[in-house]
Amino acid sequence: MTTLTENPMKIRQNADRRSHRRHELDQLSIGVERWDGTRREGEVFGKLMDLSAGGVRIRTESANVKPDTQIRLRLELPEYAGIAPFVDANNGLRPKREWVGWMAVTRVMRIGDHVDVAGRLVDMDEIDRGMLGLYLSTQPLAA
Repeated sequence: MTTLTENPMKIRQNADRRSHRRHELDQLSIGVERWDGTRREGEVFGKLMDLSAGGVRIRTESANVKPDTQIRLRLELPEYAGIAPFVDANNGLRPKREWVGWMAVTRVMRIGDHVDVAGRLVDMDEIDRGMLGLYLSTQPLAA
């Protein structure tokens, strides 16, 4: 029988490995666009399920997504508690609601008629990552 006095770190060995806390946003019904940059609105890719300052999980009907690929996304999030999720650093430091960048797909899982696509947000500026972390700190945590 193992006790805490024998190995005080045993509890932490299987702890969450994430660098950033994951926040459930599926109740907000936020769409995520696949972005090619040639038109004002992108192709609707799916629904935002959860988000962290480092990654995202999207529920989609697109079954042709494979792990170890990259997808260019456009996220537009509403302001919450007076906080904008991103920063426009091109015109001074102004709040903004949208981010366009790359997601490196790490997991694709079929859930009924849909597909959950999860991955890391790989090219987000540190100032955007910090603001997104602040923004998400006001949201409920995922289980």
